[in-house]
Amino acid sequence: MNATRQLQEVGQSLWLDNLTRDLLSDGTLRRYIDEFSITGLTSNPTIFDQALKVGGAYDADIRAKQRQGKSAEALFLELAVDDLRSAADMFRPIYDATGGADGWASLEVSPRLVNDAERSVEEAVRLHAMAGRPNLFIKIPGSPAGLVAIEESIFRGVPINVTLLFSREQYVAAAKAYMRGIERRLQRGLDPRVNSVASLFVSRWDKAVIDKVPPPLRNRLGIAVASKTYRAYGELLSSPRWQALARVGTPVQRLLWASTGTKDPVASDTLYVEALAVPNTINTMPDKTLLAFAEHGRVRQTIAGDGGRSGDADEVIEEFARAGVNETALAAQLQLEGAAAFEKSWSDLLARIDEKTAALV
Repeated sequence: MNATRQLQEVGQSLWLDNLTRDLLSDGTLRRYIDEFSITGLTSNPTIFDQALKVGGAYDADIRAKQRQGKSAEALFLELAVDDLRSAADMFRPIYDATGGADGWASLEVSPRLVNDAERSVEEAVRLHAMAGRPNLFIKIPGSPAGLVAIEESIFRGVPINVTLLFSREQYVAAAKAYMRGIERRLQRGLDPRVNSVASLFVSRWDKAVIDKVPPPLRNRLGIAVASKTYRAYGELLSSPRWQALARVGTPVQRLLWASTGTKDPVASDTLYVEALAVPNTINTMPDKTLLAFAEHGRVRQTIAGDGGRSGDADEVIEEFARAGVNETALAAQLQLEGAAAFEKSWSDLLARIDEKTAALV
């Protein structure tokens, strides 16, 4: 049994953090599904920007849509939705077989809306309707305004991938927003079966402190924070509040490990995948990490399946505190920086589309 199949046996879904037109058309995504047990995917504007930069797969569509006088943002969303529909259709058998627990693709609202809850909800509803696929998540960041938008979007029946979560506390806030949305649906007599995932970003913790802590602490903070969050995830699923929702058919808001490609060149290229191989979670990873894990990865499950080793995580975080790292402050900083980076990627992408359109015309 190959390493990626072993992750499935543990109870973890393996998703790809990539989507391009070439990936769809040349059979690569189909091969990943068949050979590496990929059961879903995530994507972002940076990936799309790189695809526009190095290839011509979108040129014909850009020419056609430009003649219609579309803005760069409208043009991008139409191109992205076309790709995501194709990906969602490839994953639809998995979605159907798992009752909606797996087999998803994701599209994000504009990062420029990070502080605008009302417009984020409007855009989430619009994009999901535009895509016309039940197995498409709309990504909304777990920022203060985003939490308001997440609750309202869930209430309106839009499946949500909560992105840009960095800590246990941010995850818990996102989970509560999801439950409030479902509870409001139940009060109105609506179907509680609205799916969601909560995406915790892992490796960015270690990148942020790599030059600020002693060598023995390198590449340990992200896994420690993930371990604490996994314990909170288990506690929430066993809570009376969640159990009441589960009894009426509410799907679990699965915890998703994001940013699991190793940033430190001296660390193992499968570090985060091996450490976070735990049940009832999802790991989304770039092609490079996927191929590395398929080739030489091992399923070691270094955080206990029930979160029982998160006490070790508390000790690790205390070591970082003694080294001057404030976990709470850094989590807030990482979320702000992540939102700013997403907005920059979005702006870069729109500029790239304008350049591409001008060159093609």
